[in-house]
Amino acid sequence: MKFSKLQAAGNDFILINGMEKKGLDLEMLAKKMCDRHFGVGADGLMTCEESEIADIKMNYYNSDGSRGEMCGNGIRCFSKFIYDNKIVTKERFSVETDAGIKNIVLTFKEDELKYISVNMGRVDFRSEALPCTIKKDSILEEKIIVEGQEIRISSVLMGVPHTVIVVDDYKNYDVDRLGRAIEYSTDIFPRKTNVNFIKVIDDGTIEIKTWERGASRTLGCGTGSCASAAIAYKLGKIKSKKVKMLAEGGVIFIELDEDYNILMRGEAETICNGEFLK
Repeated sequence: MKFSKLQAAGNDFILINGMEKKGLDLEMLAKKMCDRHFGVGADGLMTCEESEIADIKMNYYNSDGSRGEMCGNGIRCFSKFIYDNKIVTKERFSVETDAGIKNIVLTFKEDELKYISVNMGRVDFRSEALPCTIKKDSILEEKIIVEGQEIRISSVLMGVPHTVIVVDDYKNYDVDRLGRAIEYSTDIFPRKTNVNFIKVIDDGTIEIKTWERGASRTLGCGTGSCASAAIAYKLGKIKSKKVKMLAEGGVIFIELDEDYNILMRGEAETICNGEFLK
């Protein structure tokens, strides 16, 4: 079975042309192919298929086999894959996801695809949308105890649930240990949550480290960058509506308006093409 592997901000994905390969057990396939020892190795797997409501449909699965509603870095890789493979030939197109339709704009430099911009929609601050068991309208700088440590969390839905912790110094926060513990705090987040630790560098720059639901520690997260920029602005940590997010694997550019509609822009790169034999 032919596949491509792409990365965006260090978030790596396996892409399969679902128009050619139909009826696949994607849960099982994601577990096998994303395994970094016995498979190809990736944070997630995506396939494309026909859509009745958009130009194309994206199916996304995390490396643990769980289906994800949406993936920000993933949809940029998906967009490059379907354009490079002439599955969709337009420079502006729509993608159906489990989190709704996302509109894509491709930007070229010297005939080479440079940036993929994604209209990510509006950030949902309602706690019930996450969902979350804390009985408040929104979760902003809420104190919780995790692994014996008091932490202030802010949580939103950006297609998928994201929890953000603003830090002054990363040395005081074990991202992997706390990220895992918060993800699995199902007494607070019944559907689990992604976890982002952010450090404000200046008014338009934020450093981010992410623990992803269903994929563990990753080098970047598009939806997490969107959620983090929105929360930082909401809390008054930054004043700029244009934010450069410095993920461990690369840079993502976020723009938000007064209603917290988000435009995400970034690059995507094809790492290799191959054939999976198992």
